[in-house]
Amino acid sequence: MSDWAAKRFWKTTAAVECDGGYAIELDGRPVKTPAKVALVVPTADMAAAVASEWDAQVDLIDPTTMPVTRGANAAIDKVSVQRTEVVEMLAAYGDSDLLCYRAAGPAELIARQADHWDPLLQWAKGRFDADLKSAEGVMHVPQDGGALTRLKAELDAMTHFQIAAAHDLISLSGSLVIALAVIDGHLSEEDGWAVSRVDEEWQFEQWGDDDDARALESVKRQAFFDAANFYKMART
Repeated sequence: MSDWAAKRFWKTTAAVECDGGYAIELDGRPVKTPAKVALVVPTADMAAAVASEWDAQVDLIDPTTMPVTRGANAAIDKVSVQRTEVVEMLAAYGDSDLLCYRAAGPAELIARQADHWDPLLQWAKGRFDADLKSAEGVMHVPQDGGALTRLKAELDAMTHFQIAAAHDLISLSGSLVIALAVIDGHLSEEDGWAVSRVDEEWQFEQWGDDDDARALESVKRQAFFDAANFYKMART
């Protein structure tokens, strides 16, 4: 974030309506993104959340406590200037979706994957007319081009801010379908995250918990929830 000092340097924080949305001001001066662009967000809810993050900084400024601000920066500095590339990258997850790659065994894991993942593939078929195929193993499963085009259209219809949120939902879960299910309200963020962790939870059950792995999972889980919240706030 531009012009950041190590310590808090302002007294008042405000969200102000402006052309194109809402700006955030510190002592009356607009906040800018790392690329020196005005930090203007599309909704009052998002503006209030960004202002709250800035106002919550007490002494040293900690960007890790400011997920909404980081999401807005990504939307403005990255997605808006590379929209086509970002959409293409995210759409490619549909051709290698987590839900389509199944274990060859044991039977309990096969059944667990089917119980959690088959209904989502059926939902995607009904909701988007996207019939994705699944198979055993990790070899690439070619998907129908028309199905992938229809899934990509969902991304194309999003705003820059919504795409920024979708990026994290997709990359953290490994699944375009899971992300779209959360975005569409078919799954809660809690259920979306749980569905994406079927394989990992199976491994924990077999071999026991790993503190480092659980700590990393906790960070990713929070980032997934933050992205779901950011998407909701990005709705105009």
